[in-house]
Amino acid sequence: MLMTEQRRPAFRTLRGWAINVLNEAGAIRECEEHGWMQDRADPHARERAFDFARQDPPAGVSPDAAAAEVRDVLNSIGDTCPDCPID
Repeated sequence: MLMTEQRRPAFRTLRGWAINVLNEAGAIRECEEHGWMQDRADPHARERAFDFARQDPPAGVSPDAAAAEVRDVLNSIGDTCPDCPID
């Protein structure tokens, strides 16, 4: 086994990184039954996610590009789970 000092990045894609940022900020959650991501519609959590994206983007990604990816992920997530019955 080859041992190196360089570690593999925790996220393979910018989208995966953005999903983690949104989850950690509390802007999205996962449907407990089906696993779909859901937008929590919390403006404070969204702002925390954008602040983090601008302040600490992944290596090689500009702050604007990181914030844009967070915005794109948010725009692709609904606030309800498509598999849950409508009450």
